Amino acid sequence: QVVYFTATFPYVMLIILLIRGVMLPGATEGIIFYLKPDISRLADPQVWMDAGTQILFSYAICQGCLTALGSYNKYTNNCYRDCIMLCFLNSATSFVAGFAIFSVLGFMAREQGVPIAEVAESGPGLAFIAYPTAVTMMPVSQLWSCLFFLMLVFLGLDSQFVCVESMVTAIIDMFPRVFRKKGRRELLILAIAVKCYLLGLLLVTEGGMYIFQLFDYYAASGTCLLFLSIFEVISVGWVYGANRFYDNIEDMIGFRPWPLIKICWLAFTPGLCLAVFLFSLIKYTPLKYNNSYVYPPWGYMVGWMMALSSMLCVPLHAIFMLLKTKGPLKQ
Repeated sequence: QVVYFTATFPYVMLIILLIRGVMLPGATEGIIFYLKPDISRLADPQVWMDAGTQILFSYAICQGCLTALGSYNKYTNNCYRDCIMLCFLNSATSFVAGFAIFSVLGFMAREQGVPIAEVAESGPGLAFIAYPTAVTMMPVSQLWSCLFFLMLVFLGLDSQFVCVESMVTAIIDMFPRVFRKKGRRELLILAIAVKCYLLGLLLVTEGGMYIFQLFDYYAASGTCLLFLSIFEVISVGWVYGANRFYDNIEDMIGFRPWPLIKICWLAFTPGLCLAVFLFSLIKYTPLKYNNSYVYPPWGYMVGWMMALSSMLCVPLHAIFMLLKTKGPLKQ
């Protein structure tokens, strides 16, 4: 019931900020800047890599979130319809949010007399520096600032709800005898929340931004998800079998999905993920905070340890199960 409010409230705030943003002077220039494509950027492989990783994060793919939430559905639930609705709603939300953001950035650029490209930042700078600065230039700035940061808080809460739920579901399924007892699930959630809170305190210290950038660049990078996506799609399409998976879906929803999806499982998706992953490794450069601060060697070592802690879990667990299970490898 809490999610019903926290999930819909950001949409209400987004619409309010969108209506207010398009009424500002300079909003038209910001929207034109947002919609006008730069075709030359398509030749930049980095653009395609950023787009691929954005899709993984935006749809929460290869993070276990969709799998955990889907496990609570009925067996006959139309997952095919849910996937189409998820893709449409997520893409539409991102597209509409662009209007709300760039209309305000266009207003900010006009007020400061600078090009829009100079005020349009990426990453945390957009949410916590550029957009709040633009909001302070608007009439009744206190109201719009409160609405904007309330929206960010609820968006963060929704993300944490899903991430914690996926982790809790996975742990309970792995150790059912321990946690499927009265009160154990609640204690597990409390332990995870306390641990995440204590680790999060590191990010609000004086050097917290350096830790955040290290964590964001290595542990939360799209490279880790791309690596996991390769194993996941190969496991479904080739190890478990695309035809068997098709039969399972047909048994659930009553019809077979579009045949092109099978081609994606077998060839297109693993090939694309592998290509983007290899490109990210080839183009890898050590992190520099603000393109100036160079981390010490032990800092980069910590970053790679955080990245490998998630990347190696899947292949190591697969090897462990192969060695543990009796019978020949083919079986």
